[in-house]
Order: sequence, then C-alpha cells, then structure tokens
Amino acid sequence: MATAWLTPFPPPPLSKPSNSNTPPNVFQLPSKFSTTSFPQTHKRRQFLLGGLSLVPLILTQKPLPSLAKEVEVGSYLPPSPSDPAFVLFKASSKDTPALRAGNVEPYQFVLPPTWKQMRVANILSGNYCQPKCAEPWVEVKFEDDEQGKVQVVASPLIRLTNKPNATIEEIGSPEKLIASLGPFVTGNTYDPDELLETSVEKHGNQTYYKYVLETPYALTGTHNLAKATAKGNTVVLFVASANDKQWQTSQKTLQAILDSFEV
Repeated sequence: MATAWLTPFPPPPLSKPSNSNTPPNVFQLPSKFSTTSFPQTHKRRQFLLGGLSLVPLILTQKPLPSLAKEVEVGSYLPPSPSDPAFVLFKASSKDTPALRAGNVEPYQFVLPPTWKQMRVANILSGNYCQPKCAEPWVEVKFEDDEQGKVQVVASPLIRLTNKPNATIEEIGSPEKLIASLGPFVTGNTYDPDELLETSVEKHGNQTYYKYVLETPYALTGTHNLAKATAKGNTVVLFVASANDKQWQTSQKTLQAILDSFEV
C-alpha cells in the first residue's frame, strides 16, 4: 500500500462494480478516474492557460504602421508663403523611393491644412523597380473626404519618347501626352471625349500642360484636373480629383492646388 502514495494524486475512492458479472470481491476504478482522463485534462488546461497568457500581448501590441491613422498635414507642414490658408508640401528624398534613387526631381504644391497624406501601396510606389522602372508609379497621395484627393504620378521618359532628357514639347502635343497618361488620371480608362480643356503654361524654363476632364466612369472621380511636365528622365503628372458633391464646393480649392504644383 505504501507504493500507491508515490503517485502525484491521492488514491481515488473505490466503488463497487455495477456489472453483475464481476465477482463480488473485485473492485473497479470509477470511469472519471480512467487512465486516459488525467493526461487529456492536463493537456487541455495547459492549452487554455497558454492561450490566455497571449492575451496581454495581443491587447498591448502596437498597431502595424499600415493601420496607423493619418494626421492632418497642417500639424506638420509649414504655411504656404504665397497663401497662409494653405500649407506647403515639398517632396524630398525621404518621401519616396524614386526621389531617393534620383529618378524624379523634387516637386512641391500647396494643400489645405485639413488634408491627410495617404499611404501608397508598395506595388504602386515603384519601390520594387527603382531606379529602372518601365511603367508609371505613384509618388504621393493626399485626400480630404469633403474636398477630394490629389496624387503625383511619375512616368519613365522612355515610355513616351526615345529622346533622352526630352522636354514636354518634344514629346508631343497636350492631346498626345494625355492619350498616353490618361488612364493614370482616371484610374481605369481614358476616352478623348472626356477631355474638356487643355492649356500650356511656362514657369521659367519649365513648360507644363494642363487639363480639365469630365470623367463619369473614372475610379478617381467624375471630375479631374491634371498638370504634367518633363524633367530629366521622367514625366511628372499631378492629378486632382473629386466626385460631384466635392466638386460643387471645392472646385476652386482643387484648382489652386493644381496651379501651385511645380517641379
């Protein structure tokens, strides 16, 4: 009997067998103390306790950067010298892979202080193909739920012309350029009938093509303004987009943002 107390549990109570075929002087262990019940219960308890021990880690873990909430640009960008109602965004090498690679010249534009910068998916940012991307990529994106959104799209010059360091005039007319880059304005397809107006502006030695488009089927919005120029090995396209509701109240704001863009 002494050896029975060497087990980690006290000896279970004995019960009389319920089976009438069992000899009357033979005792059986109750079913709840079967040889398999203890290991299974012990494992189940270990699993539950182990899962509970992970809960504090899950609850206190910081959110992934991609889930972080964007902040208003007015909280970190300086006021625009030309209009204090806006703030000035100046792109630098810390902002995009193409700027770090020297593939795009620095650019700038103004924004209302309530706008927020949106994250650009890695596959759209050109991060995977710099410095020799064959297709256009998205540089930066900003938006406001009430007013609309803007983005900067960059295209390798070689996609549009074989001439190195070509000016935008050497690439072709405004209509020819938008025929190639139109899908990057709308987010899907481009129809020449959607083009309402074109114009040409010169800032110093830099020429810009400007566009007004009405795009009822565009993913970016039913109204789009665009501005493009060529510098170095890249054509840079600035796009301001809005739906019908946003356009009614923010057309002038979007036009001011577009006009401020320069490379």
